[in-house]
Amino acid sequence: MKYPIAIWMLAIGAFAIGMTEFVIMGLLPNIARDFDVTVSQAGQLITGYALGVAIGGPIIVMLTIKWNRKYLLLALMGIFILGNVAASFSPSYGFMMTSRIITSLAHGSFFGIGSILAASMVKPERRASAMALMFMGLSMSNILGVPFGTLIGQNFGWPMTFIIISILGAIALIGIIIFVPMQKETEKSSVLNELKILKEKRLWLTLAVTLFGFSSVFAYFTYISTVLIDVSHVQEHLISYLLIIFGIGVTLGNVVGGKLADWDLNKALKMIFIAFIAYFVLLYFIQMNGYLMVVGIFFFGLIGFSMSPSLQFKSTLISKDAPTLASTLNQSAFNLGNALGAFIGGVVVTHLPVASLSLVAPLLTVVGLIFLFISIAVEKREGMTT
Repeated sequence: MKYPIAIWMLAIGAFAIGMTEFVIMGLLPNIARDFDVTVSQAGQLITGYALGVAIGGPIIVMLTIKWNRKYLLLALMGIFILGNVAASFSPSYGFMMTSRIITSLAHGSFFGIGSILAASMVKPERRASAMALMFMGLSMSNILGVPFGTLIGQNFGWPMTFIIISILGAIALIGIIIFVPMQKETEKSSVLNELKILKEKRLWLTLAVTLFGFSSVFAYFTYISTVLIDVSHVQEHLISYLLIIFGIGVTLGNVVGGKLADWDLNKALKMIFIAFIAYFVLLYFIQMNGYLMVVGIFFFGLIGFSMSPSLQFKSTLISKDAPTLASTLNQSAFNLGNALGAFIGGVVVTHLPVASLSLVAPLLTVVGLIFLFISIAVEKREGMTT
């Protein structure tokens, strides 16, 4: 099935943003070494980025609620480029943290607004798949961007990685200027209309499902380099190749997740959550062998990221009057989950054997599953379905 070229342009922006978010995980040992901090402290650069997305996204949506969405996307890509250029010249850990937070301000609003635009360009029965296509850029960044960026960072220094990301951001900016059409405003959004969604308890339940359900992904993935080196005994120069395998799994998971969401949203999420929890237990034993981790990391990406389209689509169904804020808040929930996961992972790495990450991480998804059951029960009681 063909999708409008504008969605592909949004996917390019998603690729660049995904690369800057995820590439740092493969470079944590290098960055920690250069700034003379522990790997756990370097991991807080991920937490800082995630918190910037979570807090900055909704604020930017409220401040720019009357902006044309194309102009807003261009402004967000400008912020993204500026943040990555600053990161490449970071002389200290504090400066690096600041540049990451600046970069993060573009993330939540870009995905929140972009996913709504993608869904609006296709028929209702294909909306989850259209969102999944945009998020495919995020997935592809794991296959191509992250391993390439990790390889560049390990061989030419991590600042070069962020320079390349800045160039990709500029390409995305030009693509949006040329191909994304100027949106026709049929109805002016207002802050008041958007804020009304905050009274909807189904929104808060959905955000809780996203926050806890997805946080287990980052609890483990944030320290994947450490796991591969210390537990799986993989040589450092091979990590970028294993991340390619992970990225392939992420991409397939995104496609499968989109199809499942179009089929039956709540059933899809229940299946994915339960499968993911069970897989973490299996992963505890798989990670002890470097050869098995080639397959293990593939399925980790596939199952973990198959929940993304369903979680994002679920948020857009909560309110027709406030889709921008609901969608952006869901991105905030994703990234608060990322921050929570990175924090929990850091505690485990600091105080427990690294291998135990795969047993602690799924506890977060268990909490997400509980909130999912509560959410479904509320929807049934109110006669609503998603």
